[in-house]
Amino acid sequence: MASSSWTFAVFNLKLSHSRPALHHPKNSQCLFSKFIPHPSFPSFYGAQFKSHTYLSPREPLIQCSRLVSKVGAQSEGSSGGEANSLDSDATFEETFSWSSVILPFLFPALGGLLFGYDIGATSGATISLQSPELSGITWFGFSAVQLGLVVSGSLYGALLGSLLVYPIADFLGRRRELIAAAVLYALGGLITASAPELNVLLVGRLLYGLGIGLAMHGAPLYIAETCPAQIRGTLISLKELFIVLGILLGYLVGSFKINDVGGWRYMFGLSAPIASLMGLGIWTLPPSPRWLLLRAVQGKGSLQEYKEKAIHALSKLRGRPAGDKVSDMQIEHTLASLKSAYTDQESEGSFLEVFQGPSLKAFIIGGSLVLFQQITGQPSVLYYAGPILQSAGFAAASDATRLSVLIGFFKLVMTGVAVLKVDDLGRRPLLIGGVGGLALSLLLLSAYYQFLANFPVVAVAALLLYVGCYQISFGPISWLMVSEIFPIRTRGRGISLAVLTNFGSNAIVTFAFSPLKELLGAGNLFLLFGIIALLSLLFVIVYVPETKGLSLEEIESKILK
Repeated sequence: MASSSWTFAVFNLKLSHSRPALHHPKNSQCLFSKFIPHPSFPSFYGAQFKSHTYLSPREPLIQCSRLVSKVGAQSEGSSGGEANSLDSDATFEETFSWSSVILPFLFPALGGLLFGYDIGATSGATISLQSPELSGITWFGFSAVQLGLVVSGSLYGALLGSLLVYPIADFLGRRRELIAAAVLYALGGLITASAPELNVLLVGRLLYGLGIGLAMHGAPLYIAETCPAQIRGTLISLKELFIVLGILLGYLVGSFKINDVGGWRYMFGLSAPIASLMGLGIWTLPPSPRWLLLRAVQGKGSLQEYKEKAIHALSKLRGRPAGDKVSDMQIEHTLASLKSAYTDQESEGSFLEVFQGPSLKAFIIGGSLVLFQQITGQPSVLYYAGPILQSAGFAAASDATRLSVLIGFFKLVMTGVAVLKVDDLGRRPLLIGGVGGLALSLLLLSAYYQFLANFPVVAVAALLLYVGCYQISFGPISWLMVSEIFPIRTRGRGISLAVLTNFGSNAIVTFAFSPLKELLGAGNLFLLFGIIALLSLLFVIVYVPETKGLSLEEIESKILK
């Protein structure tokens, strides 16, 4: 309940000052949509359209705004009566109520929370599992390999899930993919919590990881494709906040159950009821309207049937009456954009199209961001958090669970800063400032381990600078860019490749860390990470575009082409 209140406050703070709201009648709330056609407007849109729709006075509007579309038509001398080209200057600024926005965000975001929860809970569960007194089992004597499989089993599952979803993402659709993720989360959590022996526990960890792979692919897709463009950055950044909340929840459950016999079963098992809530919630949501239109353009069924389904889905997502004219007009616009964009191309992208043309450009941007997210050393910096704080005389560093909660809380606060500012400042300023701070913090850590060992305050400041800068840059913004940068034809496959890149590079950094530490030493290792961070900063400055305020169709037409 507290988190819901906090989220509501974020939305009010974020949206109340972004654009002036229109005046509303005292006893009603007006959804105002104004449509201004281009002089050469295509015939299927008809004449100027104005609509007033009244919503329930119990539903507070976040903001009232307008929809403006400019469309170019076919020249008089060309054959055929219909328009076949669209001006890419179409801009939608939608009016929406808080309740209609939060539910389509909340249930997919629980997939991110469960991902974070696994990170937090596993740290405490592995301590409980290995304790002769507290494990409550006879098979607690794990070898290093067995312990590694328990810890990283979900990571292997996530890698496998990312591979499996690549060829079937557009067939499944975003909603069904998230329902499947919830089922896998619940099964994995229950099997792990009730495991009678190690092999069963590892199967549960693998199933849970499959859920992570599907959820981290489907959640940003569904949120990006269903939310209004003007708050897309806020909502997808809030999903990152849910991951951090999940990490905190896992740490807290671990700290409460660490002294209970068989406490690891509670730590792993708590994920099952959360996964059940996620699955039931997503079951009540409609499919993504953009996915329905994509299937129509791909010729997977009746165009009129898919179009009607898309209108109904958008109406439900915005809390409007079924089949309202505002949703109808928006669906017409999106469908026309898709038809125009793919007139001279195959209706369905080929298996390798993600490595061609605009899709390749999108993959270079999105894939590089999630790659840099991992290879700038985040796991390594957090690994050194305890020794750094101990050297500065912080008593909390002797208690692993309290230290984890402290770092997790700071991550939460800084992610909140990103949520509040991403749709104001934009993606590029946060990335440039945050990654620049990352590079500085890594160079400071290198200096500390090489010649500033007598100044522990430098190490503490560098650690906090690193965590804070990561949470306002690579943490939320990488996934935001991944969710919005791919063309709709290859969005499902492109995001699955980005998720695969992220988890694959995470595994490589995790496994390479110990050998690199022995080979280079801590000072040189952080220097290497600092150089990589500087290269990533250069990449962001030169190659990453600004997508603030653009619809997904505008990103495709203006940036990728």
